[in-house]
Amino acid sequence: MVHSCLVNRPAFVLHDHRKPRPHFDLRLEENGVLRSWAVPRGLPQKPGENRLAVEVPDHALDHLTYEDADKSIADIGWWEEHDRNARRMLFTLHGRQDSVRYALIRTSSDWLLRRTKEQG
Repeated sequence: MVHSCLVNRPAFVLHDHRKPRPHFDLRLEENGVLRSWAVPRGLPQKPGENRLAVEVPDHALDHLTYEDADKSIADIGWWEEHDRNARRMLFTLHGRQDSVRYALIRTSSDWLLRRTKEQG
């Protein structure tokens, strides 16, 4: 398992959460907690694709490696921020298999998670 203490970079985890209904939880380590979003349909797979991301309460860092009967780790690694303002955050997830760039974009009520067209 990758943990930020080992690589001195902020960690992320993507949980496959099966209850109350199937969804994914994206958790980004920041300021000593895991900022968290529920992503009902999973991370976008194609560049330019969007997914609803509902911000949920922060979680403790021990959730980085937490699994139980209803929750498993779909991916884990570290993340890097490229740009941020009040309405958008651009970042790359460096996971087990690959690195993918995303944008979290604030809407009037929730967030959109977009896989960016530029992956460099």
